[in-house]
Amino acid sequence: MFEADSNQRHTPRMFQLPKFATAPFCPSEVQGTIAVPPGLSSFQKLLRYLGPGLLISVGYMDPGNWATDIAAGSGFGTDLLFVVGLASLAGILLQTLCARLGLVAQKDLARLCRDHYPRPVAFTLWIFAELAIIACDVAEVLGSALALNLLFGLPLWLGVVLTGFDTFIVLSLKGRGFRQLEAIVLGLVSTIFLCFSIEILMLQPAFADVASGLVPKLRLVDDPEAFYLAIGIIGATVMPHNLYLHTAIVQTRVTRPDEQSKRDAIRWATVDIVVALLLAMLVNAAILIVAATAFHATGQTQVTDIDEAYRLLAPITGTALAAILFGVALLVSGQSSTFTGTIAGQVILEGFLNLKIPCYQRRLITRGLALGPALVGVLWLGEGSVGRLLVLSQVVLTVQLPFALWPLIRFTSDRALMGVFANGTLMKSIAWAIFAVIAAANAWLIWGLATA
Repeated sequence: MFEADSNQRHTPRMFQLPKFATAPFCPSEVQGTIAVPPGLSSFQKLLRYLGPGLLISVGYMDPGNWATDIAAGSGFGTDLLFVVGLASLAGILLQTLCARLGLVAQKDLARLCRDHYPRPVAFTLWIFAELAIIACDVAEVLGSALALNLLFGLPLWLGVVLTGFDTFIVLSLKGRGFRQLEAIVLGLVSTIFLCFSIEILMLQPAFADVASGLVPKLRLVDDPEAFYLAIGIIGATVMPHNLYLHTAIVQTRVTRPDEQSKRDAIRWATVDIVVALLLAMLVNAAILIVAATAFHATGQTQVTDIDEAYRLLAPITGTALAAILFGVALLVSGQSSTFTGTIAGQVILEGFLNLKIPCYQRRLITRGLALGPALVGVLWLGEGSVGRLLVLSQVVLTVQLPFALWPLIRFTSDRALMGVFANGTLMKSIAWAIFAVIAAANAWLIWGLATA
């Protein structure tokens, strides 16, 4: 069933499952499939390059981020809003490095690790990357199951089981173009953004408080709970699998090999990243602002679980629509990650192991490994355990993040690999500073959970 480094395309017969990796989930199949003809206007070029950033932005607003944003908003109002902004800016810089690496080296991060590191090191990095994808998928399963529970009253365990059928979504896109996938994700991300925009309009937060929240507050360092939540926001923002994923999907655009063409591609890819991740930042900020306005301002300062937030929204706002929009956004958030998780899994499998399998099999493996922990956790710990399980999934992700950041910064700083596009002194300093902050934040978060 496995195939090593084959670029051959196969068209399965109708009603027959594909035997090989199929577009748009297999990056090697869609590499260089989106043309950027010369002579296009700036606006036309922008439209051609917009897309990969949207797929990446999904990881910045998945259900794993919701718990920290809700707890921060209910506990401290808008005081921690600046952390969301700083974490998003750090994410923009790191994803820019990913785009630059993919466009210049024409290889994804996973393949570069396999090519440049000893086999035991590359194999270890592959294991960590797979664990990160599984942990992220656990959060998607729990978020989607919780949304089904809140919206339709389904038992959590049944919601978890139903998420296993999202493989049919993957199969329905078999052989479709990458732009169609990007369009679907655009629709899903726009739905999340629209839901929270309506929530903000309904709640009418004090914008003076929002503006004040964007100003860093060093006094919060002395508050262990606030500092702990700030670390949680940072740790849940940048996903390890996103770094591998982004280096691959930027290669869907046709880039000529000359220096000026690469500069143009990097510039437009950077615009794509900034637009998409600023949208993700607005969504995360909106979640925090909704919690601050609906809960903190009304004295409900201990709201930390997503289901609790859902049940309190209707009586606080005076309309059931607020809770319904919240639940819909949560369901869409969980389902949109289905696409990016599948593609990231293909990137990691092909890059580290030089193997291809059908994308639906990759999806079944990932979702199967996620369903087990999610189902056991819900049945063993009870239906009120989703919040704790979501936090646990984020802890697993934070442990893996430095192992993806290290090679990313090293490769993008390597002049032999990147030439004139290698990181300069300033960029390297900022990147390594972000690495140090994230590593320290992760260590603090894990220590806090271990000693809690």
